[in-house]
Amino acid sequence: MNNNLKVVADYHTHTIYSDGKGTIEQNVKSAIDKGLEIIGISDHGYKHMGFGVKYNLFEKMRYEIDLMKEKYPQIKILLGVECNILDDRGNIDIDDKILGYFDYVMAGYHFGSMPTRWTRGMRNHFNNYFKPLKSLEKAYNTRALVNAMRNNDIFVLTHPGDKGDVDIIEVAKAAQETKTYMEINSHHKNLSIEQLRLIKNIDVEYILGSDSHLPNHVGDFTNALERAISAGVDIDKIVNVRRV
Repeated sequence: MNNNLKVVADYHTHTIYSDGKGTIEQNVKSAIDKGLEIIGISDHGYKHMGFGVKYNLFEKMRYEIDLMKEKYPQIKILLGVECNILDDRGNIDIDDKILGYFDYVMAGYHFGSMPTRWTRGMRNHFNNYFKPLKSLEKAYNTRALVNAMRNNDIFVLTHPGDKGDVDIIEVAKAAQETKTYMEINSHHKNLSIEQLRLIKNIDVEYILGSDSHLPNHVGDFTNALERAISAGVDIDKIVNVRRV
């Protein structure tokens, strides 16, 4: 990592509550070891059919986060969620009952999320999964991301374009309009160098995310930061990076 830059927060980490391999406390301790100032726990929304958090466990997660805040006062510990974008109307798997548990809401498109319209939704998953068919879904995917940002209070749009092709310029314009941060994900290839070059002159801000599924990967932003620098992104637009 560039010695003149320090990443101070990791908002995108997973635990055993979804598809991660470590506990909340293990992620927190790893963040402290890495010198982070903020650690966010952001497991998958409950409408992922493979590894979403069980709906009734979010209250337990909130309780556990509050215990960790008392135990480790040297770091700011937050509870987030990585919601699933469910359709092109921008619906995500959040409701008023669980919303109050979270300090922030992220959202991204994932294979295996439970669609609101099964025939169209499963066709979208199928076409996005098979590379020769992905281009058929570009307009649908773009509407899904744009409407998710317009219809919900989303803190970070995670790995945009990773699972399905999108018009990244239109997505970035919507992120600018809604003041949504776009993620440069260190675990996935998106935002890619090519995407970043297309949108770097749009007045949108970014967050680097480790998307860690192992505690020792918390705070690992190397790939994401290298892509941002290679694309010529203004470092001052990356909100969790500090110049030192």
